[in-house]
Amino acid sequence: MLAFIKSAPGNVSLESMMTEIRKLAAVRSIELPSGLFADVAPKVLAAWRARAAVEAPSHMRTHPRELTVLLLAALVYEREREITDTLVELLIATVHRIKARADSKVTKELINAFKRVTGKENILFKVADAALGHPDDSVRAVIFPAVSGGEQTLRDLVHEFKTKGPAYRTTVQTTLRASYTNHYRRGLIALLDTLEFKSNNTAYQPVIKALELIRRYAKAGNTTYYPRGEVVPEHRGTAGSWEDLVFKNDKRGRRRVVRMVYEIVTFQALRDALRCKEIWVVGAHSFCDPEEDLPEDFAARRAENYAELRKPLDPKDFIAELKAEMRTELETLNTALPKLDWAEIKDRKSGAIMLTKIGPAEEPRNLRKIKNEVSRRWGSVPLIDMLKEAVLRTGCLNAVTSVAGSSSLKPEVLAERLMLAIHGYGTNTGIRAVASGGHAHSEDDIRYVRRRYLTPQIAQDIAIAIANATFIARDVELWGEGTTTVASDSTHVRAYDQNIFTEWHSRYGGRGILIYWHIERGSMVVHSQTLRASASEVHAMVEGAVRHGTTMKVEGNYVDSHGQSEIGFGVTRLLGFDLLPRIKQINKVKLYRVESGESDLYPRLTPAMTRPIRWDLIEQNYDQMIKYATAIKQGTASTEAILRRFTESASHPTYQAVLEVGRAQKTIFVARYLRLRELQREIQEGLNVVETSNGANSVIFYGKGGDIATNRREELEMTVLCLRILQAALVYINTLMLQDVLTDPEWAKLLKPADRRGLTPLFWQHVQPYGEVRLDVAKRLPLGDGAGAERD
Repeated sequence: MLAFIKSAPGNVSLESMMTEIRKLAAVRSIELPSGLFADVAPKVLAAWRARAAVEAPSHMRTHPRELTVLLLAALVYEREREITDTLVELLIATVHRIKARADSKVTKELINAFKRVTGKENILFKVADAALGHPDDSVRAVIFPAVSGGEQTLRDLVHEFKTKGPAYRTTVQTTLRASYTNHYRRGLIALLDTLEFKSNNTAYQPVIKALELIRRYAKAGNTTYYPRGEVVPEHRGTAGSWEDLVFKNDKRGRRRVVRMVYEIVTFQALRDALRCKEIWVVGAHSFCDPEEDLPEDFAARRAENYAELRKPLDPKDFIAELKAEMRTELETLNTALPKLDWAEIKDRKSGAIMLTKIGPAEEPRNLRKIKNEVSRRWGSVPLIDMLKEAVLRTGCLNAVTSVAGSSSLKPEVLAERLMLAIHGYGTNTGIRAVASGGHAHSEDDIRYVRRRYLTPQIAQDIAIAIANATFIARDVELWGEGTTTVASDSTHVRAYDQNIFTEWHSRYGGRGILIYWHIERGSMVVHSQTLRASASEVHAMVEGAVRHGTTMKVEGNYVDSHGQSEIGFGVTRLLGFDLLPRIKQINKVKLYRVESGESDLYPRLTPAMTRPIRWDLIEQNYDQMIKYATAIKQGTASTEAILRRFTESASHPTYQAVLEVGRAQKTIFVARYLRLRELQREIQEGLNVVETSNGANSVIFYGKGGDIATNRREELEMTVLCLRILQAALVYINTLMLQDVLTDPEWAKLLKPADRRGLTPLFWQHVQPYGEVRLDVAKRLPLGDGAGAERD
């Protein structure tokens, strides 16, 4: 039973859903008192849960009874919330899959049979002429010969009509209904008996009542319609394209509700509401009551919360500041536009704004010589030696302790086994591969240390420690003052799909996950996250910028088009850092007006201008916006859970207000972006750092062809975090190597302005990631005294 409770969920399927339902029933059967851990800090509870998760039953029995009960209760309490979240995710994914597979099946069938018929008007004329000329003769004798291609052409014409418009939609809906009724219905109905759905929004109460109705008639057999006299709630899912299928006239001409179709549209409406948390689930963590995501003491600490975000208490002051910035940037762009040879705004069908590409920068000519000198001095350096040197110089493993409490391992033995585990995960070669190398540690020894010591939180702390040590070790004269901007982007990594986290990605054409990186201008990774392939990158951008954990202060974030949106602009404005995107379809972007009645104020920008900002919405919801921003800043819930309410399908008033703030901020940014060529180049160079980082990852993460060969989410996260540690170690050691080389005046003289601009510690031609892993702590790299060397 304990192993069953601990087990990870499988992929999106009916079998996985039924297994998780049984698992939740097993957890609930223990009947923990409600509010058992209400006064325990989340980090403490997570530590107890992690300890219980790694201990075998035999170890558990050796503890005092009180400790055993405490650890098991913490595990069961946390697993109940995690399994509930898993079931909600399975519900969302299953309803989507039913629709997607119906679309795919019907589309494939229709495409295979589809043949577009040309010259329909001529065919119609010939058919009409033949019919009128010989009205008494048979169709086969008169109509078919009149058309080029005969009977087959007319068949193709009829088929083309049926595969377009309402006929196509009806076919998809019929296929979807069959898929739901014959297979998925059993699991979704079981979920209604397992999960308790609630909503704080009266607009979604009809969906809640519809779920109750479905539950009552779940075992009504083959009944086609709900009984007459039964109150059937109408909700947003019953309207639109499904209305004709939900409501049918029976043999007596009475309007009735088709039961199976009603169930389908209700589950679709439930999915949409769950995704934006308009409907939430009792006992869940990510899908809990959205009010629980917000800080409880916000009202009592209102002034402090506003001060922490550096926002005025009066919404009028906030609005006045936004208006002043908008007016300044729009006026400056309007004045400068005639002199800008790279930007033009005029009426075009393709979009008003035209921006030419940035020309290539001056090529750094001496960086290759400097990198070759690094290779000459240190030769081919094994990746394990770079990790070892970073660990010994930064002391990043000193604070690692056992998840399960006390430990009898010597610190030096623990450090070596941790390094081997990190290398095995980070290169994707696995622990078995590194265990066969030149050292005294067996595979079982390394796996034991991985299980009891190397948690995701510990791995993240190690990466943060190396990043902070790099910031301290940097020579200011060579690298400049510490940066305050990061670049963030996602990388697709193929992964096994026998879990609910791995998804198909349409852009990359394969199953896998996304790794979302935050990398500062000096090429150091400050944050990493694992995302679903379908996840929005906006919440990941905000999460990394706010909670990266390093000593760096983030004031700006470069992103590609996928990492920005109007909501993103609004949230980052509230949080106090700049969103700096590269907008690919900038020709489609609109600039918002400050006030109505100012249509002639910026004549050169008129083709790109649109409606004024709705300042009344911002003023009415200002306090609530700050409350949400405070929740993100303080981490009362994950950024993803909080921003889940801010989706296009939501009608939340705070969402509308944040959207207006985002439109104002995006207008400010776009006006500045069009005007400043330096800003365009700065963003381009920042994003190039991420591309270079991806190149380094492809060298480091070479095992198993770059596929993550695990079906457990924690293992996925650990693999990504260890990859981040290895890259951080590479950048740290390369920084010290470059500084050693460039302390020589002869080499320093080679650095021209273009070389300084392109200088980066993220290079790897001198790195040896492959081959047997030989770990010898006594053998050190000959490097100058870097910061942290005294911690050896």
